[in-house]
Amino acid sequence: MICIRRARPSDAAAIGAVHVATWRTTYAGVLPDDYLARLSPVRHALGYEQAIASRQHGHAIFVAVASGPDAPLGGGTGGRPGGAEREGGAVVGFVSGGRARRAWLAQGEVETLYLLDDFRERGIGRRLMRAMAAHLAAIGCRSAMLWVLSDNPTRWFYRHLGGRPAAEERFRFAGQAMDQTAFLWDPIDILLAATAPAPEG
Repeated sequence: MICIRRARPSDAAAIGAVHVATWRTTYAGVLPDDYLARLSPVRHALGYEQAIASRQHGHAIFVAVASGPDAPLGGGTGGRPGGAEREGGAVVGFVSGGRARRAWLAQGEVETLYLLDDFRERGIGRRLMRAMAAHLAAIGCRSAMLWVLSDNPTRWFYRHLGGRPAAEERFRFAGQAMDQTAFLWDPIDILLAATAPAPEG
């Protein structure tokens, strides 16, 4: 079973582990190998723990927790699914966001969406996006956006959810020039409709 719920401070270590694991698979060949090798789950966990506790600017994190038959076999990532074998399940993905850092583009922003490879193509990313869209709407955001690296192979997912490219930007990261694209949902109802649960029957 996969449960989507708001993150707790005790989830931070698992969230940090998922972040590092997904970067190492998604950005292999895109970012320098030595940079990916130096990524620290512990350092990322500290940042996520602070974000979970502070909730500044409407910030929230939601996690996907796998339990029962859906729990990763053999401990998932490095013997620990999502970085932690926990009572009640293992964190296998998460989404974070809040009020947009660039209000000229949208009112709300999805900052991160990461999911372990073994749990992709199962509708979990859509459910995480639904949780974040509902949160952003609840705090008064009438539009939403996210940035994605132009070389990220999963950018099709955001198009499929009705996001439209609205801006492009070049920046330097890990010692090299990178391009990113902003996907926009305006109004946010477009994202809410695209992530709505399928009717039963």
